[in-house]
Amino acid sequence: MCTYDTETVELEGSAKGPAGWFPVTRAAVYVDHPHHAPFGHTLNIDFADPAQGPSARVAVELTEEAARALIAAITAALDNAPAGLASASASG
Repeated sequence: MCTYDTETVELEGSAKGPAGWFPVTRAAVYVDHPHHAPFGHTLNIDFADPAQGPSARVAVELTEEAARALIAAITAALDNAPAGLASASASG
């Protein structure tokens, strides 16, 4: 069953695609049939820069378990780093 529910978020970051690095300005997150992963449904995340068109996109298809493990790993990494270290306002 597809939910047709897509969550989008504006981002500041970078991703590497076939043509090299590009800015990531938006992510779309949804549960649907995967294009490649061998499962009936996956949590799909498309990291993109819509201003550059469809070639500036990196897609990820994760099982529910993998998605929840990724959430936990991201939270742990941020919690273990000094507050603000990876903030957009932090100097390089």
